[in-house]
Order: sequence, then structure tokens, then C-alpha cells
Amino acid sequence: MSLNSHSSNSTSLTHQHMSFSVPTVNALGSFVIPVSGSSVPVIPECVPLGMKDNIENVDFVDPAQQKISYFLGNGPSNAIKYPALTSSTELMVSPSFQVNLSGLEMFEEVQVPIILSEETSRRPRSVEAFSTSLMDYFRDVCKSVSVEREMSLDHMYIDGTLIQSQIETKPGKNSVKSVEKDLVTHSQQGKEKAVLERSQIFQISGGKELETKVIVVLGKAGMGKSILVQKICQDWSNGEFPQFEFVFWFDCKQISLPGKWYSLKDLLLDFFVKPQEGSKEIFEYILQNSTKVLLVFDGLEGLHGHENFPPCSASQPSKDLCRVKELLSGLIQKKILNGCTLLLTARTKDKVCQYVSKVDKTIEIVGFSPRQRELYITKYFEGLPSCDNALNLIKEHEYLFSHCYSPVMCRFVCFLCETILEMGDKGLPSTLTTLFLKFVQQKIMPTQTDVTDVTLVQNQENLATLACIAWYLGEKHQSAMKSDLLPSKKIKEFALKYGFFLPFAFPKYSGTGEEEFGTMFSDFVIQNFLGALHLILAEGIKDKSLIKYLSFPSKKKKPYNWLHLVPRFLAGLLFLQDDTCFCSLSNKSVKKSTKKQKMLLKYVKRLQINNLCPERLLELLHCIYETQNNYLLQHVALRLKSDLSFLGIVLTPPDVHVLSSTLKRSRKEFSLDLQNSSIDTHGLKDLVGLRNVTSFRASLSDTIRLWKYLEQTKDYELLRVSTEKFVLDPFKAKTMKDISDLSDLIEMQKMIINCVQDASGCSSYEIPAIKNLRKLEFALGPACGLQGFQKLVEILAAFPSLQHLDLDALSENGIGDEGAKSLSEVFPTLTSLETLNLSQNKITDVGAEKLATALPSLSSLTTLSLYNNSICDFGAENLAKVLPAMASLRVLDVQYNKITGVGAQQLTDSLRKCPHIKNLVMWNPTIPYGVLEHLQQLDSRISV
Repeated sequence: MSLNSHSSNSTSLTHQHMSFSVPTVNALGSFVIPVSGSSVPVIPECVPLGMKDNIENVDFVDPAQQKISYFLGNGPSNAIKYPALTSSTELMVSPSFQVNLSGLEMFEEVQVPIILSEETSRRPRSVEAFSTSLMDYFRDVCKSVSVEREMSLDHMYIDGTLIQSQIETKPGKNSVKSVEKDLVTHSQQGKEKAVLERSQIFQISGGKELETKVIVVLGKAGMGKSILVQKICQDWSNGEFPQFEFVFWFDCKQISLPGKWYSLKDLLLDFFVKPQEGSKEIFEYILQNSTKVLLVFDGLEGLHGHENFPPCSASQPSKDLCRVKELLSGLIQKKILNGCTLLLTARTKDKVCQYVSKVDKTIEIVGFSPRQRELYITKYFEGLPSCDNALNLIKEHEYLFSHCYSPVMCRFVCFLCETILEMGDKGLPSTLTTLFLKFVQQKIMPTQTDVTDVTLVQNQENLATLACIAWYLGEKHQSAMKSDLLPSKKIKEFALKYGFFLPFAFPKYSGTGEEEFGTMFSDFVIQNFLGALHLILAEGIKDKSLIKYLSFPSKKKKPYNWLHLVPRFLAGLLFLQDDTCFCSLSNKSVKKSTKKQKMLLKYVKRLQINNLCPERLLELLHCIYETQNNYLLQHVALRLKSDLSFLGIVLTPPDVHVLSSTLKRSRKEFSLDLQNSSIDTHGLKDLVGLRNVTSFRASLSDTIRLWKYLEQTKDYELLRVSTEKFVLDPFKAKTMKDISDLSDLIEMQKMIINCVQDASGCSSYEIPAIKNLRKLEFALGPACGLQGFQKLVEILAAFPSLQHLDLDALSENGIGDEGAKSLSEVFPTLTSLETLNLSQNKITDVGAEKLATALPSLSSLTTLSLYNNSICDFGAENLAKVLPAMASLRVLDVQYNKITGVGAQQLTDSLRKCPHIKNLVMWNPTIPYGVLEHLQQLDSRISV
């Protein structure tokens, strides 16, 4: 039946007169609900906004698309009703899926058998019904994932890589108290060692069992945070995560709109399954069993306003009305529902708020590996005529394939690839800007024959208005708004029809009894693209003011706008205004396109590219790449400094692609520092293989992995070249893994010798990084100091050029006498060693004696530091005996030990026989000041 056949009287039927079984969800997230106890078709509370709020205005869908089937049945009411879907649909619902209500399948009510444990059987019946219905709700809502066509979540879901991360605190600039918190970056192998399974997310060691546990999942926009949450909710509804009796999933951008106030009871009982009776009993049970509650707040960046969380001001926050941020603050501070588990998701780029200090577990979601990208694309095209060609076509376009590491981008690429193949074309766009231009064009103009001139102009006007809304909300750090604030129903219908908007509903307030509705952009990337489109189309924005949205400050600062992809799209659109695809989206003349392009050219010419921090430099490279302007690309490439450091900066696959393509255009030779950049093996191979990259540093484990990959693929020439480019000096060992990696490097040399010998006929080959290592710092600390040092000693002889061995660390390695003994045994092999720093290592007379016996074999040693150990007079005596035999020694530091005047006198006497020694530093608190002063008068080389 048509929705138009229902009058507003349909909605006046009370829920008390209806009984609902499990609802089903179509591709739009719209509900199909069996209704019992009535023969009258109704529009229940859970009809989505796009249908219910515009029952009298659904002409934008053809009649075949306006039919929703309701099924009649018999049976007693279960006293549960299903409100509108309010959980995030970032990945569950397609941002571009055209409204289509026809062809809905006939779903029968399915009774899911539930086996109750002894504990759950003691729950009140109302609580039992509520928990069961909540499971039914999520089982139904989460079963589908809509790309451009509906697919089951079980089929399309691919676990993006989850990493258990650490947060490092950096001092702020303005105050001693201010701190900046960021994720610790790792090598690619280091990240893989920290990989978590989905089932491990809620495993937290330590902490008080009855206290609130806070888990944060961080990831860039589009990395799959929301679909991960959807999968968790589905898993719970199917019996996994049995520690939780209740799960609630909230989309922050929906529940935090201005003017919205809630009590905790509103959030828990009005958003999802809404009981008609027993609400008080259910809520009291939840309060008393908080450890069995999981609350998911998806997309913290969507919270209205970006100031810090305010404290919860309500006297009874579980009952009083508060803003969402106040409620969330109370939950995190354990003032509300203490003992529950909070799962929060947020974007990586956002500063982690002050609540991070209370987080029990931080997880980073880093998107798809190359293999996972291929798997997703294969599943997307499974069963389609184009399935054989799609994967190969996408992989041929390396830039787009690199963006497929992001699940959301991968979906957009797949959709456009499917459309292009259906049209018989074989060309994919070369940039993101052209990708989304074609994407929008395909949505609002599926075929030229279907679009009249009048419809085309209307669509262009509606798109311009929608772009203005995207920018307006983005400036306020929002992507959702109340439906009644939209300019017109025409705009809402346009946005819903073509999938730019998704509808949602707020819960009824007991005070007003009225429902309110909202709309949100279906995808963050779409909002970014439309925001950039607005800057191009808006007549009120002057050409010069466009530049401020493309500014690249030399220092690390916040992007100008919350819509951080706008600069890339804006740069691309400036050079696409004469493109036929762009012209089809706008009915305005583009006479000034050349002028705007010249302004961008002039700005980039004046830009001090050498002064840009790594993050801003990468952003510039992305923006320039989007223009595909040869002059700009060449200009930037020629002005890059020769030594580029991305130390600790996460390099994503698209970052690597634009960096590589830029370096290829330059005639300079480059040195790259890629340590702890999480660069994958393929990205490292691409950069290292560039002819004008003459040297590089990367995490040792990642470099070894690359070499093993090259050996397996028999790319012996690149293997040889990459070993010659690799730089290790100086090397600082901070963990046991660093020592293991260094040992692996020595082992790799044997394998590489064989490979190079086979390829070039050379009988011997040394990895330059091993041969040329001159400085090695050891800083493992007291816990692993001795163990790690003994492993290091075993390979020291493999570094023939080692000149500086530094064991002085702030955390004090504490190698002790045992470590000193092990080191002294390899002294004869360290023929190039010039500086030996053994300060702060708890060495006593025993260790000093072992060292003294072997020190003369260090024929090149010029500086020896034994500062702040536990050496007494006996140790000083042994050192004094060998000083004359150490012809190369120039500086000896034995201050802050336990040497008395006796040991000091022995060292002074020996010093007379050592004209080669320039300085002896031996102030000790145990040497009387008068004695030390007297010795200094005898020999001016003694310093205190």
C-alpha cells in the first residue's frame, strides 16, 4: 500500500493497542514491523524520519517505491515497542544508497530460543523481556551492511587491524600543567605484535572489578569504527560477550545537538527498546547491576562544541536532565553508573581529551592491509558480471587502491568501479576529487535520458544548497542537525532521495510527549567534498579568501577547519572547473576559474616549503597531487629539502604514494628518515627503490622484513641496492627487541652475501650499515639492562667501525660487575673503539679489576667514563696500574664513586707516568677536599 494512503490519524493509535515482533531493516535502515492485534495499517513510532516526517510529501519517490508492507498476526502483546534507529549508520547504511522501498522481502516472526542461566533466571520478568528484546533489536538492526546495495554484515565484514596502543604525554606550551597527549607510533612489525582480536577488546588486566572501565577506539574518519561497533552489537545479540546483560549504542552527533537534554533513564530506555511497563523496575535493576552494562558512545568528535567536558552539575544525574557531555563526563568520572563498561570511539587526529588519563585501554584501528583490501573488493563484486575485472582494474590505479586501506574509501571506489564497468568504460579517475565528482554525478544523474532540463537545474540548485549546509555545519564541528532547521522540505527530500542524508529520531520526552527528528550527513567524506564544493560555488566567498582554507602553517597547528579533507578537494576542484563532470553539477558560469587557479599558483610559489613540518608537508603534497597540474607538481618537487624526516609520523598508503610520485619529479638526491612511521613493506619498497633516494633510515625490523621479502621474490638487485642505502648510525637500543633486531641484522648479512654472490658473482659482501656503525647507545634500564647487554656483547665484534659505545642512561642500565666482565672479554675485538661510557652502571671493584686487565687491548680508546659507580680504592689501584699502558687514552672520568684519598693518590702517582692523558676527573665525596686540592696542585690535569 502507498504511504500516501495513510492519514495523520494513523499515528494516533496508541502503542498500548499494538504488539510488535522483531522489526526488520531494509537498506535504508527503515523498519518493516509485524503488527498484531489490529487490522488497520499503522505508521508506528519507528518509521524512519524520511518517511514519517514527510508522509504528506513523499512524491519524490515513484509509487513503486512508496510501499511498505505490514504483516498482521495474533498473540498477546509483549509490551515492547521499537523506536526509530538512532545508532550510527556510517558504514551500516550507505551514504549514497538511493531511496528504494520496493521489493521488500516478507519476513516472518522468528522465535529465537534462549537458554537462561541460573543467574539470569532470577531476573525480574520485565528485565528479562527487556534484555531479550534488546538482543532482538540489535540482531535485526545489525544484520545488514548497506554499500550501494544491501549485503549481510556477516558476508561483508572484514576486521580492520586493531592495535593496542599507548598514549604519550607531551608538555604543553602555555602552562606547566597543560599537556598534549598523542598515540605512540611504532614500526610496522611493532604494530603487528600489538594486534588485538575483536574478542579481546574488553579484556582488561588490573584495576578494580567494580569500577567503571573506559576503553577508547581511535582511528581516522572512515577507518571502520562504527561498523566495528555494529559487529560488536551483533556479536552480543548472538551470545558473545556474555559478561554484558545490556548493550546500548549511541551516535554522539545525534544525541548531542544543541538544546537536547537527557537523563540517564532517557538514554537507556527511550532510544532503543522501549518498555511500556516495568520501566522503573528495569532502570533500578540496571543501576544495581552496572557491571553488566556496556555503553557505546560512537564518534566523540561529533559532540556539540569542542571545549573540554564540563563536570556533571545535576544533583541526581541518573534522573535529572543534563547535556550529553555532562552525562558522559559523569560516566567517565565514575559518578554515574559506576562499574559499567564504556566503549568510546574517536578520530585519531583529534586531541585526546583530558579523560584519557582515566582510560583503561586504548585501541587504534588502522584500516585494511593490501590483502584485506583485495578481500573486500572481491566480496563486493562477488556474483556480479564484472567480478573478474574489478579487482585488476582498481589495482591498476595505484593511487585509488592505496586509498582503499580506508574501508569507507574502498566502498566508494568499488561503487564507481562497478558503475564504470557497467557502462563499458575501463577508466577510473586519477584523483579523489574526480572520484567524488563522478560519484555525485552518478547519484543525481544516473542516466542522461532520465533527466529533463528542469530536473537538472533543480538538482543543481539543491546540491548547491546542500553544499552550503555541509560547510555551515562543518564550521560548527557538526554533521547533524534538527530536521526543522533545514531550509525546506525540498532540500530534505533531495538529500534523502540520493542518500546524502540519513534520518534519525530523538526519544519522546515525558514532559512534551512530542517526537523530534534530525538528519545527518551519511558520510564524513561526502560532507567534506560538499563543503569544498560550496567554497567554489558560493558567490559570497571572494577569490582571495579561498587561500586561507588552503593555508599550510610552518608549525604543527590545528587545520583551519574541522572538515580536514576540504583543502584537498578544494585544490582539486580549482583545476576541474572546466571539466564536463563539474559543469554538470553547477548551473553557474565558471569564468573566474583561471583567476582562482593563478591565485593558488601564486600562493604556492611564496610558500616556504622547506620550513613545513612533516604533517603540513604531506598535506601540501596531497593538495598539489589533487590538482594534477604539472607546473605545481614540478615546483613543489624541486623545492623539497634533500633530507626529509618523517620520524614518528604515521605514513598511510596514500601518503607514501603522493610522496613517491613527488620525489620522482625531482632531480635532487634525497635522504629519508622513516623510523616509527608504520610504513608497510610495499610502501618502504617503493620509496627505497627510487633512484634519487640515496639513503634511508627505517625501523630495523621493518628493514629486515623488506629484505626478506626481496629475497623471497628474488629481486636481488633491489636487495643489494637497498642494503647500500640503509643507514643505521647512530643506533640506540631501548628495548630487548632492538637487541634482537640487531642480531637479526647480523644474520641477514649471511643470507645477503649468498644472494649478492649468486646475482653478481661477488665472493664477499658486507652490509654498509653494519660496516659503518660508529655509535651505539644502550638504554634498556635496570629491568633488562644486564640481560640485554650480555646479548649485545655477543655481536659487538660484528661492527668493525664502532667508535663510541655509550651505556650511560637516565634510567641506569645497571650492568654491574657481571656485565663489565662480559664486556672486557671482547675488548680485543673492538679495535676502533674511541669512547667508552660505563657511567651509572653499579660497577664495583670487582668489575673495575676485570676492566682494568683488558683495557690496554683497546688500542684506540681516547675517553673512558666510569662516572657514578661504586668503585673503591682497590678498583682505583687496578686502574692506576694500567694507565701507562693505555697510550691512546686522553680522558678518564671516575668522579662520584667511593674512592678515598688513598685511591686518589695512587691515580695521581700513575698520572705522572702518562703524559698522553689530558684530563683526569676524580671528585668523590669520600676524598677530603684538602687532599683533592693538594693533588690538583701537584698535577693541573686533575679536575673536580
